[in-house]
Amino acid sequence: MSKVYTTQQLIQILADERQACLNGKRLKLEVTVSGNPVIDQFIRTDGLQQFTAYQDFKAAIHDYQKENQVSGIIWRQMTVKGKNLHYPEVDTELIALNSDLEILKAAKNTILQFWYEVTTGMDLYLSFNNSKQHQQIITPDVERIAQRTEWASLWKWENSSFLEIILQLGWGKPEEAYYKRGRPRSGSEYIHAVNPGNRPIG
Repeated sequence: MSKVYTTQQLIQILADERQACLNGKRLKLEVTVSGNPVIDQFIRTDGLQQFTAYQDFKAAIHDYQKENQVSGIIWRQMTVKGKNLHYPEVDTELIALNSDLEILKAAKNTILQFWYEVTTGMDLYLSFNNSKQHQQIITPDVERIAQRTEWASLWKWENSSFLEIILQLGWGKPEEAYYKRGRPRSGSEYIHAVNPGNRPIG
């Protein structure tokens, strides 16, 4: 029986392949920009060829995940204002198995509780228009969004004078929700918490 790669090994394999593609070591040569050979001979296609080669490789890794039931979940640690949280998240280059979605759903309330605790007194903003715009909201708005979603994730931007904690509330498949490719079956809303008087940067 052949060895099955772990989640961490798949993440490293994808990182190595992405670097090889960026360095021009992997190209999908049959890729064309317009499909018209007269026009395509004047257009540089190497960037598109590199991108397509990586996307094809990533799709093969996702098939491998499904066939071998290799989880896409990684465990993160976050510390904010002296409070710690250990929580699951699907790696951005991998997909979530059905069992991964169950883990994410089970962790949602713990993530939400942590977020509510560490954002007390902060200003809240809902991002829209691909995070180019933000609308100030209040905690009951967050609670309404949370009721309509299935899972949650967190990020933070922090330095000595600034703190932003981003709560992602999602539904469906995380790999589709991140890039808004799967609406309406998959998607997410992003809530940004910042200290009073600050605006979100993430």
